[in-house]
Amino acid sequence: MKKTINVSNQGATLDTGRRNFLKLGGVGLAMAGLTLIGCDDDNFDFVNNPNVFDLGMGDVGVLNYAYALEQLEADFYTKVVNNFYSGISTIEKELFTDLYHHEVIHRDFFKAAISGATTNVLPTLEFQYPNVNFNDRNSVLATAKALEDTGVAAYNGAGKYITNPAYLVLAGKIVSVEARHASAIRNLINPGTAAFSGDDVIDANGLDLAKEPKDIVMAAGGFIKTPFTWKEQGIA
Repeated sequence: MKKTINVSNQGATLDTGRRNFLKLGGVGLAMAGLTLIGCDDDNFDFVNNPNVFDLGMGDVGVLNYAYALEQLEADFYTKVVNNFYSGISTIEKELFTDLYHHEVIHRDFFKAAISGATTNVLPTLEFQYPNVNFNDRNSVLATAKALEDTGVAAYNGAGKYITNPAYLVLAGKIVSVEARHASAIRNLINPGTAAFSGDDVIDANGLDLAKEPKDIVMAAGGFIKTPFTWKEQGIA
């Protein structure tokens, strides 16, 4: 059965009334009245493993995949903004706070959307950052750069697996925001240079790189403590 999901901005842990939250128009999603037409539960078969969650089949699998990545980014920026690194500038605080709000909204949006469409919802994941020093600017920026670049490539690579046009439009809106994040982080690392659109993320055709889910999960796997599978994509 088709369902319409309404999403609010509840769930943010910082002061969402602050000036930075007003910038969320750049997310491309109007949270006050955001709706998404749910997928048809009857169109998907799921692998029920009592020990390890499987992301599922078809569009549900892609949505759960995106939800996993948004959980990771939201968790990372939550840690950053709740304990800013030593010597951080006001501009950098504002930027990281904006990124935090964006990723929390992305995360909560996917949770609400998937929950309204199916019972096969990825649980809340646990993460780890063994090589990240959250009190060191270079370490935080390098990790943010890796996460944002990976997120853009993930959305670009997964788009071809989305069959519902409404989902594809929303994924396109979100990936455009992720690309803005990636550019902003790259500009902090190398200000006033062309690093924001470096050859390592833009191909010879002038397009963002696109990576397969298996490659993305392998790249981000070091941060993810909670195991999951996506058998449809060969991730087991």
